[in-house]
Amino acid sequence: MIIRCLALALGAFSFSLSNAAFAVDSYRYAHVTIDTPWMIFLFLLVIVLLPFIVMAILYWRYAFQKEKPGAHDA
Repeated sequence: MIIRCLALALGAFSFSLSNAAFAVDSYRYAHVTIDTPWMIFLFLLVIVLLPFIVMAILYWRYAFQKEKPGAHDA
């Protein structure tokens, strides 16, 4: 357990000294452009609206099916 914690601490320390650690904070590393807010908006729009679209399709599909005889849930 102590060896595992020591290895984790040593890895975090060595990562903090590398050039990759400094690149994490830069805009160039994150590839942030003027289109990034639009991509985030479109991604979230799909996530929010997709359940409603699926719900409407399923409602439309099952609403017009003929009721089978003997399939009453009462």
